[in-house]
Formats: sequence, structure tokens, C-alpha cells
Amino acid sequence: MMRRVLLVDDDRAVREALGQTLELAGLSPTVAGSYIEAKDHIGPGFEGVVVTDIRMPGKDGFALLDLVQSADSELPVILLTGEGDVPMAVRAMAGGAFDFLEKPCSGKALLAVVEKALETRARVMETRLFRREGKRGDAAARMLVGHSPVAEALREGARRAARSGAEVLITGAPGAGNSKIAEVIHLLSANARRPFVKLAAAGLTPSALADGFTQAEGGTLYLDEVSDLPQPAQFALIELLETRPATRAIAGTYRDLAALSRAGGFHPDLYWRLEALSLRIPSLSERPEDIPDLFRHYVATACEQSNLPMPQIPPQLTAELMARDWPGNSRALMSEAMRFAMGLGAGTAPPESLGLSERMAAVEKSLLAEALSRAGGNATEAAVALKLPRKTFYDKLTRHGLRPEDYRD
Repeated sequence: MMRRVLLVDDDRAVREALGQTLELAGLSPTVAGSYIEAKDHIGPGFEGVVVTDIRMPGKDGFALLDLVQSADSELPVILLTGEGDVPMAVRAMAGGAFDFLEKPCSGKALLAVVEKALETRARVMETRLFRREGKRGDAAARMLVGHSPVAEALREGARRAARSGAEVLITGAPGAGNSKIAEVIHLLSANARRPFVKLAAAGLTPSALADGFTQAEGGTLYLDEVSDLPQPAQFALIELLETRPATRAIAGTYRDLAALSRAGGFHPDLYWRLEALSLRIPSLSERPEDIPDLFRHYVATACEQSNLPMPQIPPQLTAELMARDWPGNSRALMSEAMRFAMGLGAGTAPPESLGLSERMAAVEKSLLAEALSRAGGNATEAAVALKLPRKTFYDKLTRHGLRPEDYRD
């Protein structure tokens, strides 16, 4: 981890002296003369610590402490206090400050407190890295592609469902990938080594359903489009859920099962049993920023399966894909990716339905989102990567409804 220190003081002579002390000790100081200069460096991705004077023109050190607490409560803040500020600094420590030093402070005293704060920060960052790596390695991270907050919420929903062990009802529009989510939940569960059996609910007889429970013994039985389950099999399923608890049932549907139950088309007891733990898959139109990642993933998969080289994906194609509604959701996007991988050309949107301004806006939004994702939500780093002035970058984020905090770990 980089040993970084954000040093904030409106007194230039103090900044330079303390900054030199930090540099001579092998640390990497970033100096700022005000709250405004300092605020863009602060966030969950900042690996160092903050040292700030309390009394500064405009927003003072307490305002900076509040900002740090709201952005990352585990980011250490060391306060520099004048003679009369010590009682305030003591109160600030109760509000989240790491420590305080009375000015003028010796280099030895400063380095001792900074080293202690850096050790604390290093432990925090290591713990977060461990958690992220753990999540990256699980089935939800591997199989559910996308960096948007909606995609992350779906992954977390699958993890919660896996931990519960109860029956699950998965809902989503056609093509959303209900069976894939069911498989992810199974792989995340304690019974991941046991069988995962998929059955189409339409036309299932009670005996076939019982056979499915036997095949999936100790594992998971997934019933695709459970709304099509014949009435005799519905009664049988209620009984099997009671008598065969070792096998977990997950059901998927694209229909409104609650309305179907009220209309008498689906057994209400079975509906309430399944609906107790439900997981809804968002449509692609709800997370267009994930479309570039998903398309790239599907193209790579198709190329690997067909032993084809990975082609370059032009930005204009990405923009066209993001601008579409995708009523067929992931399944339709996957088909598009397969055609593109095989050199058959991806079907682009009709020219009359997509103007140049819409295409350019979609490309711009995609690039902004990707930069934020790579920077872990650090707007300053993302702006630098795109070579944009800070104000211009923030204006573009506002125009596209993007928020840096949505891309932080």
C-alpha cells in the first residue's frame, strides 16, 4: 500500500515544513491549502491518512472531518490544533477523529501519530481487499456480469438467497435469465456439491416431479416457468416441500404469479410458500451501463467456444447496443454477441430510430461509467484518465445521471 498523507493547512510555511518532514520519512504527502482543494482526494479508495489544521478560512477542519466521516468512516483524520483548540479537538475525537497534535509540533511527534494511523488504515484496506477478492471469486461475481449498482444488488440478492436455504421464487422479464440465477444460488449454497436439476414445469406429472426431487436429493431442483405447473403437480409440490426438505426447490417465472393465484390459476398456498423469498431480475433497460460489459462477456464466451479470435468491438456498436430497449433482455443480447463473434455482424438499430446525438450521448455515458468503475468511484482519477477538467467531468456526470459513489466498493 502507498504510504500517502493528505496534508491540509492554509499556512503555506507550515504546509511546506510538514510536507518536507513527511517526504524525508519516506511518505508520499499531498498538500492542500483549503477544504476545497482537499475534498476531491477523499474517498473509500484513498489508501493513506488525513492531517488537517482545524482553523482555516471558509470550511474548516471540522467540516473536512465531517466529509471524511460521510465518505469513509474508517479513514483516519489527525487534527492540528492551536493552543485554544485542544478542547475542541478532544470533542472531535469523540466524533471520529483519529488523534490530534498541538501546534507547533515536532517532526518526531507528527511521524509517530501518522505511522500509527497508517498502520490502522493498512489493516482496513487489507480487510476490504480480502472481502472483494472473496466476492470476485464466488459464483455471483463470476456469472453475473455488470458493474452497475443494480447488478451489484442482484449479486447480493443471490448471496442472501443462497444463505437462507429456503425456497426461492425468481421473477424477471422473458430472456432475463431466471435459470442462471437459480444455478448461481445453488453454487453459492452449502449444497453446491450436490445435484442441480432443471425441469420445465409445463406438463409435469406428480410422479415426474417426485422423480426430480429424487434426482436432486440433497441439492436443488429448479422448476422453469412454474406458472405452467399443472394443478395435480401443484398439490404434489406442496406435499414434497413438506416431506422432502433435504432438496431445495427454486422456481422461476416471467408471469405475475400473485395475480394468477388471485384468479385461481395457481394454488395460493404454493404461491405464498414460494414467494416468502423472492428475487427479481432487472431488465437490461434498467441497467444500460452494464450492456458493454455483458456484450463483451458474451462475445468472449462465443469466441472461446468456437475457437475464434476475440474481435475488436467498435465504440459506435456499443453506443447502438446501449440505446436499444432490449425486450428480449440477456438472451437477445447473447444472440447478438454470437452473431458478432462469428463475423455475421451485429444487428444495429434502424438508422431512423437512432440519431447522431443519441449515439454520441450513449458512447459518452459508457466511457464515463467505465472510467468511474476503473477508478473505484474516485471522480478525480476518472477525470484525469479521461483528460477532462474537473468541472466539465462533473457536468457530464450530472447530465447522464451518474454518481461516483455508486461505483465505490
